[in-house]
Amino acid sequence: MDTLGASAVRLLGALVAGAMVGLNRDMYGKPTGVRMHALVALGAALFTLTGSELGEAGSTSRVIQGIVGGIGFLGAGVIMHADGKRALHLTTAASIWMTAALGVVCGLGAWKLAAQAAVATLLVLIIGLPIDRALYGKFRSKMEDSDLPE
Repeated sequence: MDTLGASAVRLLGALVAGAMVGLNRDMYGKPTGVRMHALVALGAALFTLTGSELGEAGSTSRVIQGIVGGIGFLGAGVIMHADGKRALHLTTAASIWMTAALGVVCGLGAWKLAAQAAVATLLVLIIGLPIDRALYGKFRSKMEDSDLPE
């Protein structure tokens, strides 16, 4: 596969991985969805590919550092506070962070790692909520009502 084809496959892989995570967030009615997560993953992959194209020693790692630092602003924008006490949408903020990581891994062409991480992410998002709620019910007397997972 030529360089242009390899880049296109990496970008498409990031887009699909991000869209899958975004679809989960849409299904749960969260403030971000398919477009947001797909664009985050696509952007992270594009920056990663650009860093590797520069060919300078360490440029890819510097690009990845920038992505990790910059993505926090998107996550912070999603987090809201109810009554000044409880932070909301922390899982969605974490999913944005994870989607950026998936984009980086796809941009590097580490397909096995990308697939494993995407599956693990979706498993946490799908089965994590029922587990959170079950544990909350079990330990309810030790927690405040405001601590109920979303």
